[in-house]
Amino acid sequence: MDGRPSSAVVGVSLCDSAPLLWRVEDLRTVRSQGLVGALLGSLPRTPRQNVRLGRPMLLLPEEERLLTERHAAAAAPGDQDGGGVELRLQVQQHREDQQRSYEEQSVLALEDRKSALLRAMTSSHTESGARAEDEALQGRLEALDRSFTLPSSALAVQLSTARAGLSYCPEARDFLRADRPIRGQDELSCHASRYQVFRDLRGRGFYLTSAGKFGGDFLVYPGDPLRFHAHFISVCLSLDESVCLLDVLAVSRLGSNVKKTVLLCSPGTDGRVLYTSLQWSGMV
Repeated sequence: MDGRPSSAVVGVSLCDSAPLLWRVEDLRTVRSQGLVGALLGSLPRTPRQNVRLGRPMLLLPEEERLLTERHAAAAAPGDQDGGGVELRLQVQQHREDQQRSYEEQSVLALEDRKSALLRAMTSSHTESGARAEDEALQGRLEALDRSFTLPSSALAVQLSTARAGLSYCPEARDFLRADRPIRGQDELSCHASRYQVFRDLRGRGFYLTSAGKFGGDFLVYPGDPLRFHAHFISVCLSLDESVCLLDVLAVSRLGSNVKKTVLLCSPGTDGRVLYTSLQWSGMV
């Protein structure tokens, strides 16, 4: 089922080499194919939190490659012509929305300033010289209506609560990216092993997400991550690779602490993948 080409082609936008999906229909398409990704954008109505996020969706490199092999992914229109008509229309729409937001915020800021003055006028009735103060405040109130301008620097804008890259410097991003939990892996063979394992597990019906915070390559779910907890922490290794015993103990102990089974995944030359499960049983 997962090896068949898809008739729906999603548009992938590259942001500093990170594959992103922006369109709702593209998110639905990849989700229907069992690809999870990670949402990065803040929600318009709740921008100051990072519990529930929205578009864009960041794809794993393996997810992007799998879509490409199925001929189910293509460069988004804006990426093909270096900024086409659709992209320019989106930029124009963004500027119009920003101007509309500025006008709305200007009205709100003026009302807030006037409310503060009105509160001051109300509280000054119990003090001496209230009439003179009221006249001065009333003059300031009228002046506000004539000359108030919200500084453009005070405009509140929506910002994403997460971003695709760890850094805009490729060297720093490569150094910080934790995609090799076991020491000694060659970078090229590591990426090839990861993709072969990803494709095999996805072909078996499992759902996969990144396992960087668990010290592995993938978190393996028996079903949709919205309904199930991950059962395995996948660590990709080549068959002929020697592994430090301390690394094996560390990842096994971590898997035990988070109630998951560590899965050592070793791709073979015949296309099959050998799986070895590790479970912590205690020190002798």
